[in-house]
Amino acid sequence: MNDIKRELKILAALVGIFLVAYFLPLGDPKIQAAIQEAFRLLQWYARNHTLACVVPALFIAGAIITFLSQSSVIRYLGPNANPVLAYAVASVAGCVLAVCSCSVLPMFAGIYQLGAGLGPATAFLYSGPAINVLAIFLSARVLGFSIGAGRVIGAVVFAVVIGLLMAAVFRKGERAKVEAAMSAFGGPELEEPRRHIGKTALFLACMVLFLVFSDWFNPGNVTVKTADGRQFKAVVIHETKDAIRFQLEEDLGPDKSGDKMKLSKTQIADIQQQRTWVLTVHHVRWYLAALCALAVIIMAWRWFERDEIHEWMHNTWEFTKLLVPLLYGGVFVVGFVSVLLPEKQVAQWVGDNGLRSNLVASVIGAFWYFATLTEIPITQALMKLGMHKGPVLALLLAGPALSLPNILVIRKVIGNSKTIVFILLVVVMSTIVGMFFGTFWG
Repeated sequence: MNDIKRELKILAALVGIFLVAYFLPLGDPKIQAAIQEAFRLLQWYARNHTLACVVPALFIAGAIITFLSQSSVIRYLGPNANPVLAYAVASVAGCVLAVCSCSVLPMFAGIYQLGAGLGPATAFLYSGPAINVLAIFLSARVLGFSIGAGRVIGAVVFAVVIGLLMAAVFRKGERAKVEAAMSAFGGPELEEPRRHIGKTALFLACMVLFLVFSDWFNPGNVTVKTADGRQFKAVVIHETKDAIRFQLEEDLGPDKSGDKMKLSKTQIADIQQQRTWVLTVHHVRWYLAALCALAVIIMAWRWFERDEIHEWMHNTWEFTKLLVPLLYGGVFVVGFVSVLLPEKQVAQWVGDNGLRSNLVASVIGAFWYFATLTEIPITQALMKLGMHKGPVLALLLAGPALSLPNILVIRKVIGNSKTIVFILLVVVMSTIVGMFFGTFWG
């Protein structure tokens, strides 16, 4: 039966690709622009996000599966774990990790497959990218203190509430899964780790620090000088091999603040970045990451057996086959659709604090893919076009933890029903909080 379902899914995918290839109106200028933008976003993701973010996260996920004791994960993050400790750790993980959702996904898959309860695992899944210290400070500085404060409070509360509700809805299935895992290993009290937990924790901590430094965010605030003598302040949205896309922070001739501008690198004479401590760390991030990588290599050489290293590589490769095609496919689709759904049109849908406006903002946030930190200047541009503060917060609460690429991966890890409930919880709670926030602070 499972083989039949798998073959039917493959058939459905092939039919879908065939229909798109057969009927896509390639002569339409909008479709041509959408295809180009899809490949631009995919190239940005490959050049700026894959090696520094996704690959280290995949190695961490493989290490979690290989080196962490299953009984330890079940004891501290399973359905019977101390809920205060489990949810406290999961809900503030983003403050420590400061990574994007693509980095959190492999780690979420690792701890969930190792026996973590659905509640703490989904709390971690939401909080990892949502409680990003740099993003929260930038939100407060650029969009206003009330939005920054609402974002951090809402993200922490969301992580706990979503985790608790997911655990409650699926408590029977999750308990059966963990009991089966414990029985297979003879119970957690019979499982003896091959080394002290402190060594494993230090090894994983160095890998996480490597990820944090390699994926260190640059806010992208720059002053651009063009070859024809123009100068303007902008935010870098994404960079490809031969061009850079900016969002203007000031008016420039017919282009207004908040408008997007794409320049080829031959059109740019100079780019000066705004000096901050974040940028200083960004410039030395590879030196810091190299120190962490050296520590990981030494510990792996001294502490782990050859068969464990082989198993680690095998598990990392399995996660790669599972996650990367879905992430790339999702990014491509989002890039394609972004041209067909311009910001001015979106701003017309979210101009008040009504139920529809907040729901639209939550749904867009849940399915859109925002490059790291770019949700802030994009939201700023939408506010200038008339977006109400309630939908702004709704979008910021739904956006970081979810996107179409993320949803494809989450579905692969936890299944259709759990994914649908997770999406609904994020969208409904973001909508309600957005309406409440817009009523009192809009």
